[in-house]
Amino acid sequence: MVEEIQSTIVITGATSAIGAALAVAYARPGVQLVLHGRNALRLEEVADGARALGAQVELLSFDLRDFATLRDALSRLPVIDLLILNAGINTSTGPDGQAEPWDEVEALLDVNLKSAMVAVHAAYPAMRARGRGQIALISSLAAYFGLPVTPAYSASKAGLKAYGEALRGWLMPYGIKVSVIMPGYVKSAMCDDMPGPKPFLWTPQRAAASIRSGLQANRARISFPFPLNLGTWFLAVLPAGLSTRIVRWMGYGH
Repeated sequence: MVEEIQSTIVITGATSAIGAALAVAYARPGVQLVLHGRNALRLEEVADGARALGAQVELLSFDLRDFATLRDALSRLPVIDLLILNAGINTSTGPDGQAEPWDEVEALLDVNLKSAMVAVHAAYPAMRARGRGQIALISSLAAYFGLPVTPAYSASKAGLKAYGEALRGWLMPYGIKVSVIMPGYVKSAMCDDMPGPKPFLWTPQRAAASIRSGLQANRARISFPFPLNLGTWFLAVLPAGLSTRIVRWMGYGH
């Protein structure tokens, strides 16, 4: 089977562990990578690695909460073959069970959920006009059942999961593929900062390879690692009271 060439690939959050690994995974001659990240120095490092593999690279560095700039940046691209909405931040309850700071919750919802929706609306018209395109939304296994230590993060990822599943049904007749990616724990600074145990930890490179393979196969849902993905799925179908006791027993609580 000959792999379909994705000529223009946009990755938000390209300075994160998964984002940077995805940039390397897709970098090759004939590919234009449009990489977004707020850390300009780190973004240049990722770009240099992608260019060394033969890709053409364009960089975008702005706060994704600036929705007008985000819409403009994506709308001016004549072609987007693959849009990977990977950017995300986290917050958590404090060591004594304090509420998450509200300014952090607002920023989290803007970056994790609203910016992804803005990006889809900006990229959708050109994709529909061409009758093709692909959108990947990076959710989380936390979308299956909210973790007590990260309620806002869990909510944002559950919203992204539901949005992506709805998009797939909406956009399929127009030739636009949509996949929801649900990673477990992937080694990164953000992962290190998250409270609670981190079973079945993957490297960013392994996660990127799984995501790329799943997108090539147009899988509706790309979740990993096994068996953590199966376990979190069960949390969603078990009685909520029982699931709450399980996640607290596993160490995701105070």
